[in-house]
Order: sequence, then structure tokens, then C-alpha cells
Amino acid sequence: MSLLQSAHTLATLASEGGEGGHHDSLNPYLTGGGALFVLLLLLWITTRFNRDR
Repeated sequence: MSLLQSAHTLATLASEGGEGGHHDSLNPYLTGGGALFVLLLLLWITTRFNRDR
């Protein structure tokens, strides 16, 4: 497969659009809430270890 053929195939695939990447089992609020919780937990852990300030 040549470089031009690969580029043409990828451009055709990208222009078709598809379903937009949505998946029925992924709830955006649950995913965002979980990410927020993990980041806040990491912030809390970081501040516990940084006691010299």
C-alpha cells in the first residue's frame, strides 16, 4: 500500500463522518464526574505530601 493510497483511504474515511464516536454505555456525566473526583483526589494527596509550606 503506497503513501498516496493510504492518504486517500484515510481522507475518504474521515469525510464520511460516521456516528460521531458516541457509545451507548458511556454516560458523559458519570465520566466527567469520575474524572473530577480522580483529579481532586490527586490534588488532596499532593497537598498532604507537601507539608513544608
